[in-house]
Amino acid sequence: MEPEQISAAESLTGTEEGARGATSELRLQPALKRALDVVLSALSLLALAPLLGAIALAVRLDSGGPVVFRQERLGLQGKRFTILKFRTMYADSDDGPHKEAMQRVVEGVRTDLPEGTQSFKSLYDARITRVGKFLRKWNLDELPQLLNVLRGEMSLVGPRPALEYELPLYKDWYHGRFAMRPGLTGLWQVKRSEAGNLDEMMAFDIRYVESFSLWLDVKLIAMTIPAIVREKGRF
Repeated sequence: MEPEQISAAESLTGTEEGARGATSELRLQPALKRALDVVLSALSLLALAPLLGAIALAVRLDSGGPVVFRQERLGLQGKRFTILKFRTMYADSDDGPHKEAMQRVVEGVRTDLPEGTQSFKSLYDARITRVGKFLRKWNLDELPQLLNVLRGEMSLVGPRPALEYELPLYKDWYHGRFAMRPGLTGLWQVKRSEAGNLDEMMAFDIRYVESFSLWLDVKLIAMTIPAIVREKGRF
């Protein structure tokens, strides 16, 4: 499935003056997006400081080991960066099950769960700690990524942060998702239940990149909490 192509040129007027104005607006939007990222991530970190502290304590008391999980991801233009999450698995857990889940995504094969729903990976992973299950259910493990946003490695809204071992699965057009910083949330993240395979997941990311606007970002941020409540940690 090829992603829907959304051309920025369609928004330009036919006059030279209109074209110049639209081009200026297009150039300004990334700067405004970055400003919004800095302001909202900084305010969120301040407002959520007590919650972040409580989660850190719960992770440490539950399973010992480091509170924060660090993993290399691919961001803007495919550059590597270290993503931050609250640790939800026992220390030194391997990533084999996630690689297997990615292969199922490519093939569009979902696993039947006991409650009658389906997922590309099991929610009952033995590697996940008790506190980790709760954090994953409500996506609280992602909160340290606000620091990634503040540092400019991520955005509040953007494509899903990619893992390097996923690259062999990529088709050429998938690489268009690296044109923007990866996001805490995004079009794929809030519509993941509608994607039946990797092509459809990547199409959401490409569609976001090609149709980006601040208004779209605001809408996706507003859609995120309902999506978290609806999905409850399902991939």
